[in-house]
Amino acid sequence: MKNILFKNSISALTLLFTVLVFAQNKSSNTVSLDVFYSKIQNEKNPQIIDARGAEEFALNHINGAVNFNLESKDYAKHIAALDKSRPVFTYSIGAGRSVWLADDLLKKGFKEAYSLEGGIANWIGNGKPFYVNSKSKLTLDEYNKIIADNNTVLVDIGSKYCAPCKKVKPVLEAIKAEYGEKVKIVEIELEESPQVIADLKTVKVFPTLILYQNGQIVFKKEGFSDLKKDVDVILAQNN
Repeated sequence: MKNILFKNSISALTLLFTVLVFAQNKSSNTVSLDVFYSKIQNEKNPQIIDARGAEEFALNHINGAVNFNLESKDYAKHIAALDKSRPVFTYSIGAGRSVWLADDLLKKGFKEAYSLEGGIANWIGNGKPFYVNSKSKLTLDEYNKIIADNNTVLVDIGSKYCAPCKKVKPVLEAIKAEYGEKVKIVEIELEESPQVIADLKTVKVFPTLILYQNGQIVFKKEGFSDLKKDVDVILAQNN
């Protein structure tokens, strides 16, 4: 029994050590948008990898990117096509699949591999050039009109492929149930209206929530935690 407990303890410590090492690699691989963009600009033919799924990539992506990740069946073939002596730039919807990919590239002997902090949300949300295969359903002019025509507007900006974004929906339903027409709720998804997200130049991660009152931003937050409470407090202060 003691031997089993000892072995389990060693296994647990090994797992913990692996997680800690991975966390260190994760933080060193992830860079800000300014650094990521600057390094890409310095490359004649930058090696950019979109680590999202094929369906996501088909809808929108950074210009010049190729699409694969650790789960791709032809992963080894894609890796072989890259130049290990040159930087590789990875991104995903946030900083998950791209971080794992960058980490694996470094383990395979690549000189440099960077993951974009905030992923495609940060890139498009700050107006960097991108490919899109369809016209945005919502334009910036239409967005501004909604803000101007309503006293209180809560804007939810995210993606249908973003797991945290899905957790915002029931919170929005609770706000809608309590406030009704007093609060206009606008939901903007990357897959439907990427250009308005780019034009706003205010999004760094998904989800991003913005509350307007009388045309002015009264609060902005990243993530859904305490969203209902924050809205309640803001509305109470301004009524």
